[in-house]
Amino acid sequence: MIIEISAKTVKELRDKTGAGMMNCKKALENSKGNFNEAIEALRIKGEIIADKKADRTANEGLIECYIHTGSKLGILLEVNCETDFVSRKPEFKEFVKNIGMQIASSPDIEVISIDDISREMKEKAWEFESLKEDLANKSAEIKTKIIEGRVSKSLKSSVLLEQEYIRDSSKTVNNYLKEQISYFGENIKIARYTKYSLGN
Repeated sequence: MIIEISAKTVKELRDKTGAGMMNCKKALENSKGNFNEAIEALRIKGEIIADKKADRTANEGLIECYIHTGSKLGILLEVNCETDFVSRKPEFKEFVKNIGMQIASSPDIEVISIDDISREMKEKAWEFESLKEDLANKSAEIKTKIIEGRVSKSLKSSVLLEQEYIRDSSKTVNNYLKEQISYFGENIKIARYTKYSLGN
């Protein structure tokens, strides 16, 4: 039995996921019109596409500035893609601006990905957690496990890609990035950023 999918529903799914219209229609047809199942299917597909493109060179892109409300905090951000054609698209510019907004609204962010966490950051977090009083009477094994869990959680809060995306709490920034890779059909990398805070 063929399910009739309205153009309005397809557009709604496209607005929600950033995936192409045909991919949205196909996902809705395969899920028999179930919107949430279609989103999940597109998410998985987007991650597969993103993983396949991860090794491709991305030397084009944009340097964008985002000034937070009140003009007391600013972000200068570089995001790379593969071609000048994609970098000129308004949707790509919007994506870069959204990432700038994410960084501005997340004061704990120190690095872009988990791979960027330095040994110094790990050691500092471990030392901080190991000195907490509630661990005093724990055995060495239990203490180590608790510290490991707390350090992992603490370090994730400092990683941009691990943050809950501010414009859609159902996904992380990494999920959002992978959706854009799927949408544009190119590898995209958040290369670097600088945060400027008034008076600092």
